[in-house]
Amino acid sequence: MTSNIKLKLQVVDRVGVLAEIAAVLAEDDVNVLSMEMEKKDSATFVYLELEPGPHSPAEGRLLEALQSLPVLQSLQLIPTMPQERRERRFQVVLDSVSDGILSVNEEGELTTINRVARKMLGLDEQPLVGRNLRDLALPDTSLLTCLEGRSYQNVKRSLVRGQRRFQYLASGELIRDSKQRIVGAVEVLRDLRDLREAASAVAGEPQVTFSDMVGQSPALRRAIAFAEKIAPTDGVVSIRGESGTGKELFASAIHVASGCTGPFLPVNCAALPETLLESELFGYVGGAFSGAKKEGRAGLFEAARGGTIFLDEIAEMPATLQAKMLRVMQDGKLRRVGSNEEIRVNARVITATNRDLEQLVRQGLFREDLFYRVNLFPLHIPPLRERLEDIPLLAEHFLFQVNSRLGLRARPLTPAAFAKLKGHHWPGNVRELRNVIERAAILSGREEIGAECIRFSFELEGTFSRGDDSLRESLARQVEALERRLIAEALQHARSKRQAALLLGMSHTALLKKLKKYQMETRPTGGTKSFQ
Repeated sequence: MTSNIKLKLQVVDRVGVLAEIAAVLAEDDVNVLSMEMEKKDSATFVYLELEPGPHSPAEGRLLEALQSLPVLQSLQLIPTMPQERRERRFQVVLDSVSDGILSVNEEGELTTINRVARKMLGLDEQPLVGRNLRDLALPDTSLLTCLEGRSYQNVKRSLVRGQRRFQYLASGELIRDSKQRIVGAVEVLRDLRDLREAASAVAGEPQVTFSDMVGQSPALRRAIAFAEKIAPTDGVVSIRGESGTGKELFASAIHVASGCTGPFLPVNCAALPETLLESELFGYVGGAFSGAKKEGRAGLFEAARGGTIFLDEIAEMPATLQAKMLRVMQDGKLRRVGSNEEIRVNARVITATNRDLEQLVRQGLFREDLFYRVNLFPLHIPPLRERLEDIPLLAEHFLFQVNSRLGLRARPLTPAAFAKLKGHHWPGNVRELRNVIERAAILSGREEIGAECIRFSFELEGTFSRGDDSLRESLARQVEALERRLIAEALQHARSKRQAALLLGMSHTALLKKLKKYQMETRPTGGTKSFQ
């Protein structure tokens, strides 16, 4: 025998069982690298990882020797030890967190580090666990001072990697045993860029009015007329439309037309992690969770008193928050995170999604009672392909904006350019049109912007050399096939899509988008072995 052997033994539960097993192994010159005992219901299991010695018998003879033990009820070879599976599950959870996390023991040796921390600290390719933090040549070793009893919260740090400078917030806490002795420390790193992006997702874009909307097509005029009619009411509006059609612009215009005196507060339900989204919407009390402000903080529902809260991509809201949202909309009351006190709120709710809510309800992915609560006034925003007559007005509008912003001289679009714009399918809708016009204005060096300057995404791909085409297409197909296979395997082993996302190291929202992209079966088929 040359490689280690891992075994699962079901044995009789009696005194001396381990000694009997150890005697057989010692007689056959086999080292026990690890041993675990587990009791499930009335059964007793012993797990062994064995290292054969130079004079050990063949694997088959060793198994026969163990099977001859009177205490043995069953024996099987296993690929991993329970402790290995626990460590793997723990690492998957760590790697799914958006913050960087690392910990050391009392000697300063690294015991855990997640994927985000590796990336932030530039340690992607190194084996790290077991190495002393002092030997890693890191620009900051505050975690070692934490071992001396000095914890720290949200200390701003800077790190230069190559030509780029990263800034992050670091928080360090002590790890103590049951007798309050220091046995290690843990540090959490939060990328300031990610924090700013989250804040931007909450802050949203400037408000607009219906008069700011560009276009005269019947489809757009019908949508505006309906929105103007329902704006003065306090009813919930459910804005439906493809990505890039201007759903937030309509929400802002409805708010302005309603005459509300309070603020318009947009939040993207898919842009924030579940715990952060909950505290942003409903607020929290002091001490509700690690890192919470002592005085607590009001959520967006309280801050939007007398105004409007816009829940963009509501279809991506986690099920637990859907239940809490339903209560707020039914009763006009909420409880901050960590509190039992009810607070009355008064804010109009406007929701938006580019997904089929009815289908999500049928699939059990969106609460039916919440659907009927938010679907009082469904407002459909037409895609650009259904309002092609608006393209000239929109193109001129975006051209004026980019010229003003970049200081470019005014140049007209040629009839051929307009014809090319009208012949496009516009999967990205108005947002795509804005990008196309801005690109054309910047790239054109003539007195007019002709059709040759109107470049769509699929045409930009043609800027690769002809020799690279087959390689690029082949790589894209292989990446797609690999993604499909990994997602299918995760769904097979997981008990839920959220658990499958953890296995894949991606967010729940990202997995749902992949499933939609590849038109894959969305129901997991796995059982209890999901993390094994």
